[in-house]
Amino acid sequence: MKIYTKKGDDGTTMLLGGTRLPKHHIRIAAYGDIDELNSVLGLVADTFSTYKNEIREIQNHLFVVGSHFATEPEQATKIQLPALPPTAIEALEKSIDMQTQLLPELKHFILPGGHTTVSFIHLARTTCRRAERTATALSELSVVQPEHIAYINRLSDYLFTLARTAAQELGAEEVKWIPEKM
Repeated sequence: MKIYTKKGDDGTTMLLGGTRLPKHHIRIAAYGDIDELNSVLGLVADTFSTYKNEIREIQNHLFVVGSHFATEPEQATKIQLPALPPTAIEALEKSIDMQTQLLPELKHFILPGGHTTVSFIHLARTTCRRAERTATALSELSVVQPEHIAYINRLSDYLFTLARTAAQELGAEEVKWIPEKM
């Protein structure tokens, strides 16, 4: 099977279920942002092995969310898309809570960076925030399952916490953002 079909040369792409939409459609942007986030998380998993299994599970959950974004709601029941596990959000929260117990109290904003891995995690976090903005924009035009938006929202919190955990484990300094006085 060839990887290219040439059908998208006209500026459209096909959703699961067969509907064709312009490549700039908000639905395409929504699952594209999830795909981009998943790719950045692959980079994180490759550079921060301590949480590799947890990140791989998150990547699988993002495929579920992305498959829903890539399907018109009326087609979703016909296709029988996989569901986000009911424990997915809770698993993120448990990990956040566990990591937070091991971290110093946060009293300032911190600047992303300090180590390449920490920067990759912050890149994932900001990509996640963009995916959330796009998903909420899609939800204003179409049905989006609330747990998908909640999952993405919690994931950005998880990634912020993971960046702090990585900084601590890797001995990287957390650079506090302290605004200059005017």
